[in-house]
Amino acid sequence: MLSLFPEMFPGPLGISLAGQGLTNGAWSLDTLDIRSFATDKHRSVDDTPFGGGPGMVMRPDVIDSALNAVRQKSPELPLVYLSPRGRTFTQAKAHTLASGPGVALLCGRFEGLDQRILDTHEIEEISIGDFVLSGGETAALTLLDACVRLLPGVIGKPESLAQESFEQGLLEYPHYTRPQIWNGQAVPEVLTSGHHENIRAWRQTQSEEITKRRRPDLWSQYAATHI
Repeated sequence: MLSLFPEMFPGPLGISLAGQGLTNGAWSLDTLDIRSFATDKHRSVDDTPFGGGPGMVMRPDVIDSALNAVRQKSPELPLVYLSPRGRTFTQAKAHTLASGPGVALLCGRFEGLDQRILDTHEIEEISIGDFVLSGGETAALTLLDACVRLLPGVIGKPESLAQESFEQGLLEYPHYTRPQIWNGQAVPEVLTSGHHENIRAWRQTQSEEITKRRRPDLWSQYAATHI
């Protein structure tokens, strides 16, 4: 993890199941302070953009030194830069990263990175959504959470992962628990019937209907291969 604020990690990933996995060695996290690679007395990591404009840009020489340190220690790790310009992060990408050797995440600040560092190191840009954050650290925590929970030894019942949203191309069906009647609303009768095939069919129908209404883009992709 390359960041100007390494103290933000592991943050929320240090508690609950992810935190237990970190303690037990199911996954690990190393942080690198980008500012430690600055060479001037002010430890500068940014400068004004060529061509004018507001904000500051992270310097390529400083980032290059930080990335070279990562490459020397872990040359097998793919480099990912969290950026609103990147391709949208998906559950499929989470599985790809979780099944690989790990990942080196680069967290930007200010207006972003000098383009030359992205080109030189062939860094993949990933976005967690169509919005802008103050820095890449929050996005990196989100990406890590999605990947870490897929690792063996992190989730107590791995089979529960198979029925989650996006795993089968659909959004997840509704869930219910006790009390059976709450606030005048009863749990759908099929869920208390004990008929497993009917329950499975009901959940599939619910997933399809919810996906149609809320994510027509996902539904179109699913329908193209399943209907």
